[in-house]
Amino acid sequence: MVKLAAKCILAGDPAVGKTALAQIFRSDGAHFQKNYTLTTGVDLVVKTLPVPDTGDSVELFIFDSAGKELFSEMLDKLKTGQISASLEVTFTATDMSRPVPLAQWESPNVLCLVYDVTSEQSFLNCSKWLEKARSQLPGTSLPGVLVGNKTDLASRRAVEAAQAQAWALGQGLEWFETSVKEMENYEAPFQCLARQFHQLYREKLEVFHALA
Repeated sequence: MVKLAAKCILAGDPAVGKTALAQIFRSDGAHFQKNYTLTTGVDLVVKTLPVPDTGDSVELFIFDSAGKELFSEMLDKLKTGQISASLEVTFTATDMSRPVPLAQWESPNVLCLVYDVTSEQSFLNCSKWLEKARSQLPGTSLPGVLVGNKTDLASRRAVEAAQAQAWALGQGLEWFETSVKEMENYEAPFQCLARQFHQLYREKLEVFHALA
């Protein structure tokens, strides 16, 4: 049995439902779950997911930015060296308090990209978010999912499912739609991310064994 840990960036425009998605996922009665509020205005949700048919599990450290301005500025400063990647900020919990390195933003393992199905602009902006996230890992594949939220507002839909699915496929992302308000399909994106990260681990392990 192997327990892996993966850094997940939750990205997207403000008001698309990123925080609601993370919080409903966190509070779904998991065996091991923690929630912290960073002093930088970023929520860190931690939850462990089992990988089906393996006995292994992946602990997702999900960084949910307070808004695109904060997240974008943080990545830009890290990239240009205006702030040190080893700089520490403090988060607090009821049972512990310890520093978290800002390098968590610099080296993501997986990406959860969220848009609002009633906002075409939030969908169009996903390309910018994806580019910014992938710029943190040049030359390296960044597994991820594209999540369309607010499907309960069907009469206001502005982004068709086929359009979003086709774009996701072209970018190498898995695609999902969800309604956090109706508690529909909110776990599936994170379960997919856990499987993707575990698959990368298995592939690297096979390469290591082949070279041994």
